[in-house]
Amino acid sequence: MHLRLIVPPDRTTRVLDTLVADDRVTSVVMLPGAAHRPVGDVIECDVTREATSDILSWLKKQGLYDEGSVAVTEVGAAPSRNARATEKAAPGAPDDAVIWDAVVDQAYSETAGSWSYYAFLTLATMIAAVAVITDSAILVVGAMVVGPEFGVVAALAVGIALKTGHLSVRAIALLFKGFLLAIALTVLAALLARAVGWIDTGDVTAARPLTGFIWRPDRWSAVVAVLAGCAGVLSQTAGRSNALVGVFISVTTVPAAGDLALSIALWAPEQITGSAAQLGINVVGMTIAGVITLLLQRQIWRLYLRHGPGKRAGAGARVEA
Repeated sequence: MHLRLIVPPDRTTRVLDTLVADDRVTSVVMLPGAAHRPVGDVIECDVTREATSDILSWLKKQGLYDEGSVAVTEVGAAPSRNARATEKAAPGAPDDAVIWDAVVDQAYSETAGSWSYYAFLTLATMIAAVAVITDSAILVVGAMVVGPEFGVVAALAVGIALKTGHLSVRAIALLFKGFLLAIALTVLAALLARAVGWIDTGDVTAARPLTGFIWRPDRWSAVVAVLAGCAGVLSQTAGRSNALVGVFISVTTVPAAGDLALSIALWAPEQITGSAAQLGINVVGMTIAGVITLLLQRQIWRLYLRHGPGKRAGAGARVEA
């Protein structure tokens, strides 16, 4: 990971000396007086992913979060021998390390409530409603992939796991408002389609061998929600975003919302209850799984740092202090 720091001049020497002395840090560069907002010296360095949270925690204690600036970016490749030696100095594997500050920052970004979030969730719900009408498994998958809700569910898990009440409230509010708007607009679209004769109640209540599972939750709905929640949180904390596509295709949140909207518009009470239960099971299951996964990751990494074979008593220990 690459760190770009703006350091108040009275702390530059201490920060620079500590980073240079840490075997897990390389490519340290200092530009005196280069920063103008905020005013300070610029220090850049590359840090092994396993040590990033540790070093960021120390920098926070030095006041850089409040009186300076900290920016973290991922290095695409570092083929130098110096970088490989630095990686060997850190315990564990890069994918096992969680950069907690980045996780929290991403969680707050996910709960910003942009117009695109509402737009994608509404479009995904409408696609899911069409999937129900046509009994199309392909459209169900398409709706799952388009839906942006997992990021907010993951943010809720982060807020609960790290006891950040403000973040949890933001995530719950955004999930509620997002699904409420998406379902309401899909209901209006379905009512319009019913008025012009495109659909009727039979399109929802008829046998649907490919999409009937959406409104009939069972024990496997909870199992899949838990497994998907674990996989989704792991993919985000480990920086493996490619795994999220599989998570999107696994969970039945958006399809349930589309079925719920269609059932309300065409008034199919039994399916209203079933699709609402499916939506709730998936959201709650993913959240609980996410919280447990985050807590386990935190505890396992702490134990590894304390007892693992790569633990050192040198510069890294000074940073941890």
